[in-house]
Amino acid sequence: MNICVFLSAADLDERYTAPARHFAELLGKRGHTLVWGGSDVGLMKVVADGVQEHGGRLVGVSVTFLADKARAGADEMVIAGDLAERKAELLGRSDAVVIMVGGTGTLDEATEILELKKHGLHAKPVVLLNTAGYYDGLREQFRRMEAEGFLPLPLTELMFFADDPESAMTYLEAPPGAVTG
Repeated sequence: MNICVFLSAADLDERYTAPARHFAELLGKRGHTLVWGGSDVGLMKVVADGVQEHGGRLVGVSVTFLADKARAGADEMVIAGDLAERKAELLGRSDAVVIMVGGTGTLDEATEILELKKHGLHAKPVVLLNTAGYYDGLREQFRRMEAEGFLPLPLTELMFFADDPESAMTYLEAPPGAVTG
């Protein structure tokens, strides 16, 4: 499975890097491909290192103005002309999406992916990995949007909130409605 991961390129505290490293290990050991922003810095590097060290493939999609930070050892690297093209490439090359901790860029990517899903433009599983409660406020906001009628479909059909890497991977490998056994 090609799993797109949106996440920060910042150097972060161990409370964020340890779970990211664990998720990357699960992804790599299970033979999945990481589709990510292509950067070889910060949390993006931590995840790419973990996936590669555990046998997974790396497909990066960088952008022209960040090409100097692109990972040289990726299995494949695409350089998009702008951020909109980058997001389209990331989604187009993935079977599922995981949103990890990040700043405004990650939030922009997450909201666009969710908006596209809301309008039926893709049906890929979307997981928000809520490491260390980072997205507790966002989860509450989404619950309010649902309760007050701002979402045209149930929140559970839009995304899955995972509090740890194992539950994120379990959901990705057998999302609700999937035929198992």
